[in-house]
Amino acid sequence: MTAPAATASALRRVIGVFGLAAAIFNITIGAAIFVLPAHMAAALGAAAPLAYGICVVAMALIALCMAEAGSRVAQSGGPYAYVQAAFGPFLGYLCGVLLWLGLTFAMAAVATVLADALATLIPALSGTAPRALILGATFTVLAIVNVRGAAWGSGLSGISTLAKLLPLVAFVVLGLPHVNAANLTIAALPPVAEIGRAGLLLMFAFFGMEAALQVSGEVINPSRVVPRAIALALLGVGFLYVSVQLVAQGVLGATLAAPETAKAPLAAAAAQFAGTAGARLILIGMIVSTFGFMTAMMLSTPRTLFALASDGYLPRPLAAVHPVHSTPHVAILVQGVIVFLIALTGTYVKLALMANVVILLVYLACCLGVWRLRRRNVVAAPQAPEVTPFRMPGGAVVPWLAAALIVALLVPATADEWKLTGAVVAIASLGFLVRRR
Repeated sequence: MTAPAATASALRRVIGVFGLAAAIFNITIGAAIFVLPAHMAAALGAAAPLAYGICVVAMALIALCMAEAGSRVAQSGGPYAYVQAAFGPFLGYLCGVLLWLGLTFAMAAVATVLADALATLIPALSGTAPRALILGATFTVLAIVNVRGAAWGSGLSGISTLAKLLPLVAFVVLGLPHVNAANLTIAALPPVAEIGRAGLLLMFAFFGMEAALQVSGEVINPSRVVPRAIALALLGVGFLYVSVQLVAQGVLGATLAAPETAKAPLAAAAAQFAGTAGARLILIGMIVSTFGFMTAMMLSTPRTLFALASDGYLPRPLAAVHPVHSTPHVAILVQGVIVFLIALTGTYVKLALMANVVILLVYLACCLGVWRLRRRNVVAAPQAPEVTPFRMPGGAVVPWLAAALIVALLVPATADEWKLTGAVVAIASLGFLVRRR
């Protein structure tokens, strides 16, 4: 089942390679890059870059699957649309629900970091009431911008991507001369199990393209734009993550893993070579980065609600398209209210852990789905034979390698995470059956 033609065709295709790549880059690089170096150093010591390498390889395999699926299925909804086209409405619906849930938790998690960072920079903003005002104002502005049009939302995403890059690039460039090579020397490789656990934590920092690809219905020529945007964004993310880790670890050494450093490791490293001003710059960069994440998520996540409603699984008003701006305005407004309420009641770590297993399951479904899409020769524009889908190299093997890596990453997941996921799947399945009747 696909989105009704009238609804799907009402969305305008205005997002190009750099707009989509900026959205992926923006969503992927949120708050995690400012705290992860300390966790990686604590788990693996000087061997921390190995975990980044493993995650880059895993994400490269997943990205290949996403790129081919995105070039074959041009509807809004991203992974929801891909799995639905491959396996039918029920599994597609479950994937859509899990995708929306995981991204909503991730969005709320980063929103709490934004509020905490602002309160740290401006102490007058600390407290329950100012926190609620910060979150409310943030979601109100983002909702208005995205209702105005996908081009507006994509443009704001691109601007915030550039703004968040400046302090991170400055951190790497200014910190490189102060790196002590002895701090990066690997005395002994950590156990494989330790690398695996660190990789599971780090994978959360690489999530993002599944959210940005939900705007596939508004992408110009998806068969060309989607794979190029994914490749561009993944290369940029991997290079930046490794560079930040090497500089932070090279400057601080064993101090990077200390408990007093873990809350703001980049700020602590910047203070070593740039003083108080450098630490303040990193804190401002953290605020900009989290806001950039929010702009990209408000562009993409409401499209899952829109797609589910278009297919009749959610109330029909969520599938409404604005008569002037041609955007899913009701879904955008509802998404903003839901995330605002969740962010008020949760913490970053709690919400991030809840999203972890859910997103990995969505990745697993997409990797298996692209194998089926290829076997069925599904194409985005069957009426235009000259538009050929992207075909990843090693297409007969890559989906299964990616699936195996995802299963390995899921092994260390906790019982509470599985219980939450199972409860959501059960409730969603019941809702599907009721809706079918």
